[in-house]
Amino acid sequence: MTARLNEFQQPIGFDLTGWTAAKQPEKTTLSGHFCRLERLNVAQHAEELYEAFQDSPDGRHWTYLPYGPFHSSDEYREFLLTMEGLSDPFHYAVIDRSTNKAVGTVSLMRIDTANGVIEIGHVVYSPRMQRTPLSTEVMAMLSKYVFEELGYRRLEWKCDSLNEPSRAAAQRFGFTFEGIFRQLQVTQGRNRDTAWFALLDSEYDAIKSAYQAWLEPNNFDEFGHQIRKLSDMTPR
Repeated sequence: MTARLNEFQQPIGFDLTGWTAAKQPEKTTLSGHFCRLERLNVAQHAEELYEAFQDSPDGRHWTYLPYGPFHSSDEYREFLLTMEGLSDPFHYAVIDRSTNKAVGTVSLMRIDTANGVIEIGHVVYSPRMQRTPLSTEVMAMLSKYVFEELGYRRLEWKCDSLNEPSRAAAQRFGFTFEGIFRQLQVTQGRNRDTAWFALLDSEYDAIKSAYQAWLEPNNFDEFGHQIRKLSDMTPR
């Protein structure tokens, strides 16, 4: 691509004439075939979420998070109460439509409407939704909401650089790795180098098509196992 030059013959970025700020997330329920995303509500979701997390044999799913594991339902409820009313992070409960129960949480965060940048974070999935179509459908619904309805230009994914499952998930979902920010945070008394990934609005249509194709019923066998991998469908 040929660089644009200003009147001083300096290279400048591509034109954004007509750009308008993105919108804030609203208390809108996002519905799919396998699951739906509801605004986190402690009274409705806390007990179901805590029960779902009890399916884990240990606390390994909380290792890279700045909170947890929680040792009682009351402790977890108190934590959720601090999250429930926040506008950033904006927390959702993931509802499994087959049981109509909450099985995980996810949020939109670091919301920068002026520049059109937003991040998916606080991804905490119970064993009831791990390695199921639900996690991919969550990404399909959130990316559609972010790009098509709220008007963002950039969707980010960040994780501890040592969290290999999260890094693999970001790339499986079509995000591009952008580098490591060293010594960015202190998490539970430990250093955290943070891996950055992003998906741009110009890349979204191809990723959307991959999500749709992967979620088609004919991509699953009689036991619910995928036939084609999402990573084989997303462009590189």
